[in-house]
Amino acid sequence: MDAATALPLAGRHIVITRPAGQATHLAEALAEQGAKPVLFPVLAIADVEDLDPLLDLAIRLDDYDWAVFVSPNAVDRALSVILARRRWPATLRVATMGHSSEQALARFGVSRVVAPQERFDSESLAALPELQDMAGKRVIVFRGDGGRELLGDTLKARGASVDYVTCYRRGKPAADSATLLKRWNDGQLDAVTLTSSEGLRNLWEMLGPLGQAWLRKTPVFVPHARIAAQAQALGLHEINTTGPGDGGLVRGLVEHFRVR
Repeated sequence: MDAATALPLAGRHIVITRPAGQATHLAEALAEQGAKPVLFPVLAIADVEDLDPLLDLAIRLDDYDWAVFVSPNAVDRALSVILARRRWPATLRVATMGHSSEQALARFGVSRVVAPQERFDSESLAALPELQDMAGKRVIVFRGDGGRELLGDTLKARGASVDYVTCYRRGKPAADSATLLKRWNDGQLDAVTLTSSEGLRNLWEMLGPLGQAWLRKTPVFVPHARIAAQAQALGLHEINTTGPGDGGLVRGLVEHFRVR
C-alpha cells in the first residue's frame, strides 16, 4: 500500500458547501487526508445595497460597550467599511462566535476578543461569563440579513440595549446541480458537509427531486445539532454530528471512513 492510499480519506469525494471563496481551508484539510474535495457553494454572500446604516454606525461606535460579530463575513464586510473611516474604539469590547471570526478580527488588528472555545453558536456565546452582567450595557451586533435573534434577546433580558446592523446579504446561488447528480450516478460522491441550516435548505431546493433522493442516502456531516435536526426532518438517513469548525468536520469524516 503506497502513502496516498494509506490516507484515511484516500479517494473519497466529499462535497464542501461553504460559500465561494470560503472553502479553501476545509478543502486543503480534507486533501491532506487523501480526499478529493468537490466544491458546491450553497450560499452566496453579497454586499448590502445601502451602506448608510453601517456608515452611520461608524460615527456612533463610541456609544457602545460591546460589539458582536456573528461570522467572518460580518467581520470582513463591517470592518472594511468602518476602519477605512476611523479607528476602532479602544474601550469597545468585542465578542464573536468562532475561531474563524477571531482570525478575521485579528487580520484587522482587533484583539482581546471574547469567544467560546468549544461550540460556536449563539447559545455558547451567551453562556460566557463576560456576557452575564449586561445591565445598562449597549451592544451592537454585526450580522447578515435576517438571522437568529436568540443572542440579542438573551442580552436584552439581562438588561442590555441591543442594536443590529446588516453588513452583508445571503442568498441562494444560481448553480447547476448536474455535476453532483452525475457524480452520484457514477458512484463518485461519498459524503456531504453542511455548515448552516440555511445552506441545507438551499441545497435541498437546488438539487430537485432526483438529487434529494441521492442526498437522503448519502452520509452528511454537520457541526451542530440544529443542522442535524433539520437534516433529520428532511428524511436524510445518515447524519453525523461532528465537533465544531473545520477541524471537527475533518475528524468526523476521518473517523467515519477509517472504519469502513
